[in-house]
Amino acid sequence: TGPCSIHDRKSAIEYAQKLKKIQKKLGDKLFIMMRVYFEKPRTTTGWKGLISDPYLDESYNMSEGTKLAREILIDIAELGIPATTELLDPITAAYIAELVSWVAIGARTTESQTHRQMTSGLSTPVGFKNNSDGNLDVAVNAMMSAKSSHSFLGIDDDGNCAIIETSGNPDAHIVLRGGAGRPNYHMEDIEECENKLKAKGFTPKIMIDCSHENSGKDPKKQKIVIMDILAQKQMGNKSIFGIMIESNLKEGRQDIPENISDLKYGLSITDACIGWEETEKLLRYIHKTL
Repeated sequence: TGPCSIHDRKSAIEYAQKLKKIQKKLGDKLFIMMRVYFEKPRTTTGWKGLISDPYLDESYNMSEGTKLAREILIDIAELGIPATTELLDPITAAYIAELVSWVAIGARTTESQTHRQMTSGLSTPVGFKNNSDGNLDVAVNAMMSAKSSHSFLGIDDDGNCAIIETSGNPDAHIVLRGGAGRPNYHMEDIEECENKLKAKGFTPKIMIDCSHENSGKDPKKQKIVIMDILAQKQMGNKSIFGIMIESNLKEGRQDIPENISDLKYGLSITDACIGWEETEKLLRYIHKTL
């Protein structure tokens, strides 16, 4: 759980501190990780994330953005909160991957050979989202590729261009996020996904993204998704192991103002999120139900 994207260090750390408090109370049943997303894929154009444009002014100071991203991840790690992120630019992985506990590959990049190669060398679990039209085969094929060894051009620990050789990542799984204007978290969708995974030799392990098209892009409807998933778990489902919630300090979203000083604290500048109060209620509800 966490913001759609991180654009402000102070609010990110405040969120992590709140998550730490709730983690202490619910950690006996829930393994809680924080979304710490610094790169944003865009359908056309727009703000591409803190690493690309940390000052939100199209100055594209990527050196400062990368440094700030590491500092935020270190702060969160020192709180004892596992961080998750989406790796969009393969070069980014060399600078932040050791501070991340779980990686997402988004709907737009799951089919990319470059990203499949990169994830084959990561030491963290990787979740491949089904693509934006709802196709599951693309994500399943990505899992097969990621668990295999690859050789490709990358950068070494000294920042030099090098041939990277990987041994494969055994911890890749699928993330269902809906697609083509419909959700895919219902029981029949889960069964279809399980069958596709089994057909390729995988033990079904499925994460559900409660946002995006599973919620109709309405953050308040994430609760409906969660309740359905919990009902499936109570009926004996073994394949669903995790959920993803888009949440921030405050509910809703805002456009980036011309005057950055007018930016509202703790409010998303990308997708709309639920606020912290609702987040805590949902986490407590999940804990109570399991």
